Amino acid sequence: GREDELERVAALLGTQRLVTLTGPGGVGKTRLAAEAAARYPGEVYFAELAPLGDGADLPLAILDALGARDAALPALMPGRLGEAPDAVARLTGVVAQRRLLLVLDNCEHLVGDAARLTDRLLRACPGVRVLATSREPLGLTAERLCPVPQLASAPADSTLSAALDYPAVRLFADRAAAVRPHFTEEGGTAEAVLRICSALDGLPLALELAAARLRSLPAAEVAARIDDRFGLLSRGDRAAQPRHQTLRAVVAWSWDLLGDAERRLARRLTVFSGGATLESAARVCGMPEAEAVDLLTGLVEKSLVETADGRYRMLETIRAFCAERLEEASERGRSRTAHAQHFLDLAETAEPRLRRAEQVDWLPRLAAEQENLHAALRWSVESGDLDAALRLVGALSPYWWLRGLRGQAGPLAGEILAAITASANDPSSAPTPPAGREEEYVLCVVNAASAGVDAQQLEPHLAVAEAIVRDTPRPLRLPLVDMLWSVASGAPERQFDIAPLMRDNLAAPDPWTRAIAHVQLGYAAFAGDVAEEAERAFTAGLEGFRSLGDRWGMVLALTGLAGLAELRGDGHRCIAHADDALAMTEALGATEDTVEILSLRGAGRASLGDLDGAEADHRHAAEIARRAGTREALAGAYRRLAELALRRGDPDEARRLCDAALTECQAESSSAIETRALIHITLGGIAAAAGDTARARSIYRKALESIPGARISAPVADGLAAVALIDGDAEGAAVLLGTSAALRGAPESVPPDGRDLAERCRAALGDTAFDAARDRGAAMPLDQALALIGAVPSAPGA
Repeated sequence: GREDELERVAALLGTQRLVTLTGPGGVGKTRLAAEAAARYPGEVYFAELAPLGDGADLPLAILDALGARDAALPALMPGRLGEAPDAVARLTGVVAQRRLLLVLDNCEHLVGDAARLTDRLLRACPGVRVLATSREPLGLTAERLCPVPQLASAPADSTLSAALDYPAVRLFADRAAAVRPHFTEEGGTAEAVLRICSALDGLPLALELAAARLRSLPAAEVAARIDDRFGLLSRGDRAAQPRHQTLRAVVAWSWDLLGDAERRLARRLTVFSGGATLESAARVCGMPEAEAVDLLTGLVEKSLVETADGRYRMLETIRAFCAERLEEASERGRSRTAHAQHFLDLAETAEPRLRRAEQVDWLPRLAAEQENLHAALRWSVESGDLDAALRLVGALSPYWWLRGLRGQAGPLAGEILAAITASANDPSSAPTPPAGREEEYVLCVVNAASAGVDAQQLEPHLAVAEAIVRDTPRPLRLPLVDMLWSVASGAPERQFDIAPLMRDNLAAPDPWTRAIAHVQLGYAAFAGDVAEEAERAFTAGLEGFRSLGDRWGMVLALTGLAGLAELRGDGHRCIAHADDALAMTEALGATEDTVEILSLRGAGRASLGDLDGAEADHRHAAEIARRAGTREALAGAYRRLAELALRRGDPDEARRLCDAALTECQAESSSAIETRALIHITLGGIAAAAGDTARARSIYRKALESIPGARISAPVADGLAAVALIDGDAEGAAVLLGTSAALRGAPESVPPDGRDLAERCRAALGDTAFDAARDRGAAMPLDQALALIGAVPSAPGA
């Protein structure tokens, strides 16, 4: 029986890495998979593949099921947008070191793509097991097939009480009793039920559909109608498998018993992906809500529609059948267009609210409709309505970036850009966005660039988008354009200076535009080593976002302030800003965005001597980064853990962590280069601790040459100061400590690992000489300070 099947699947999952439940009709396999997965002792993730129309979306759907979103926060900092990895590579990275069960439900329409992806995961990720459901096998060597048989029915001469011991009869009786409580007392019930269960081959979905008919028909009438339907079917496609004939026939039979209004609603509901609310169903299907609720109630009672959490959904088998009826009625284009218009209206209503306090209410609302919103965008492209497609990009971009969905947004944006290119009369000419949609076009280019869309395809669009950003008068209609362009438009050397445009935005009438302009100017000043200016700008941006209630904007500003505090060695302020930012990310449900903030708080704790607290934060950050598949963020967490190990006197562990960090950080983006430079600074510290000062100097010099900025030059100055003291040059060490303070923009600041060094220098020189040497270094103009640390000789007197 059912329990035996469940035990068999659960046992297979204990020994096999790939188990596939096969058979027609999705509902029986899906329920069995869900129940078996519930018995699995480890992590379980359920990926519903039925709504997907393209195999390219498979890894993104699985990443979504794993909860592995992109982190929005680090990418929004200038120079911090890393290379977008291939979706399959990122998925592999997310699960490579984990032990989990991945359920891939309804693979049949993408069976080839599902097989290739599953094979790659099983080869690369030894701790991963896969439970798939499909009408046909995936065809892999490691696959263990588990056919899901029809439910056993009772012999034709059984009494009803005896027949209830058989699972097919029991399922039918349970469902029938829910709609017709006294059906077992009716004459001829036993014979009719046995005939129904036999005709339906024990298929769970077919049995449920038939049982739902007892609401309006006696069991004998249902049995007679089923016999007639299958008699007609037997003269049709004899090549089809009998069980497929049975399932299709019972859905067709249920369809034939619907009224005209029910059929109209049922076929139009198929344009929804991921279900529909009552309001959406009524509007898209073209009827008043009062009529829609009555008809939906009827479809639920007939088991053609399921309802949960205020949403109406069709099982995929029924949806596929009803979609055919939509085509036959010549309503597909009209219904898809109505669906797209409805969700465009929803997206444009949400967009300004995502920049205010209401964002916490609108983010989950858009998340519930994400499949519908993306389906609307795809239809707009497919139907050639590029104006609607670009409007959707303009409205959805804040949601995509707040939710960390760049990996999903990028391919959608790429489809629009390809359509714009294809629509040009002269393919060799520059792309031309639809008139009036230039800003939406820029966001389309930004989303495609941030997700790693093919560079050759993107190149002409980047040039057009840059001209739009540079030449359009401020303020813009879509204030997100300036912010995203500055971080996603390519290498810094090819970008024009956007700062003057941001200063123009400080006078914009829109308060959000003013607030984000302050934050952008703050990050620009931070990158340009103008700490006081950066602090003023971040503070103004924070106040602006706080007045709007925009938690996401507040996180951007607070993270900048925490970064400044870390650079200056102000642990208390760093922790306070990080705590405030973490509270905001928690309210937004943005777990991935906590990696950078946790790392900053850990740095603040380390600066105050709380090494255990710092380690807890860095390990937590590493775990989040590992689960999200953000390798560069994971490298950063390992690097900070290496620094702690070095401070604790464990250079071997520090080196191991640095090696692990370098393995994770292989990209060539400016942010990855900076991360590698910081890792090498830690390696320099390991060399100095071992007494190899020549090697330490060499490592520090290479780090300094790799990327500019105080985030590299200041810790290099600290490291060189330690090297100078080891080599007996206490005065040079004191000058370099002053140089470090100057580079940090805080003349009185001392980094946590520099305090002991400063005390040893003071002891060697005396108070007066130490203060004088340190003051000389602190008083140096920025260019002289940089020249000093760049020209430090490899040995004293060289």
